[in-house]
Amino acid sequence: MGRPSKLILSFLAATTLAGAPATAQEKTDFRVAWSIYVGWMPWGYMEDSGIMDKWAEKYGIDVEIVQINDYVESINQYTAGAFDGVSATNMDTLSIPSGGGVDTTALIVGDYSDGNDAVILKGEGDLTSLAGKPVNLVELSVSHYLLARALDSVGLAERDLDGVINTSDADMIAAYTTDDVQAVVTWNPLVSAIMEEPGANKLFDSSDIPGEIIDLMVVNTETLEANPAFGKALAGAWYETMALMAAGDEEALTAMAEASGTDLAGYKAQLDSTEMFYDPAAAVTFTESGELPDTMVSVAEFLFDKGILGEGAPSADFVGVAYPDGSTTGDAANVKFRFDTTYMQMAADGAL
Repeated sequence: MGRPSKLILSFLAATTLAGAPATAQEKTDFRVAWSIYVGWMPWGYMEDSGIMDKWAEKYGIDVEIVQINDYVESINQYTAGAFDGVSATNMDTLSIPSGGGVDTTALIVGDYSDGNDAVILKGEGDLTSLAGKPVNLVELSVSHYLLARALDSVGLAERDLDGVINTSDADMIAAYTTDDVQAVVTWNPLVSAIMEEPGANKLFDSSDIPGEIIDLMVVNTETLEANPAFGKALAGAWYETMALMAAGDEEALTAMAEASGTDLAGYKAQLDSTEMFYDPAAAVTFTESGELPDTMVSVAEFLFDKGILGEGAPSADFVGVAYPDGSTTGDAANVKFRFDTTYMQMAADGAL
């Protein structure tokens, strides 16, 4: 399984749903949604193992962690107000809830893709060989973004291709084996499967743009402000689970592997292409880095270019993004996406 597959539909849904009122009052019951992806498997484990319940009880609240099989649907439901938080990438958070008007905070910066997403050519060649060729990918997904970044690195653009062919992630492996397909962009575990095909030539992957495809737990900003216990419980449970993973706890890792449809070796292979922030201090350092605003500007420009940065967005600056030092990119009068290190820092300080 991977990330975005229906962004056009999701955007249309989000713009319809974004008017849902935010839940800004104090409360005791919370729900967060997650979907299958290597860096998000801990959420399911936290629910099943009782780690989430333990931390929620500490803060006198109840947190239900719900798996949604369709990634984009999970974000749509969060945007509609059905959940208080959701696992999502930085790109999809910007385009769907934030672009749709729901003020959203990145509570936990869990990891970034470090090779899980790749541009693959059938046969010999390099990135310049893509000129004049069609490329199959999930349109308007992080794959599309990766292709744009890859082409830009060699002075090419999408117009230099013989088109981008929208292909479902479910059909990608089968499509690759057909004569018509010359190049694909996709994510793991599909990348691993395609690279086993004779002549598969990986030209570019997310390790070439480290830190740009970021996996998050995002929450409703107003809900978090009214209920800091919610943030503390989520962060406490998350970093207890991160400690288990960092220690190589095979029971926990095997549970995550099986839940994602692979075995322990397969899950570890996927983790090798994922820069997990097991240490909360590392997550704080990454989130406070000077590179993050540059990344978000680049992502905003891509989304605007593709027409999916919020309904009627007049420019790539339409949505404001705030950073831990108080700086912003985009429209400072329309901040709807906030990177907040408060709770990750509390975990780093042992203050949860």
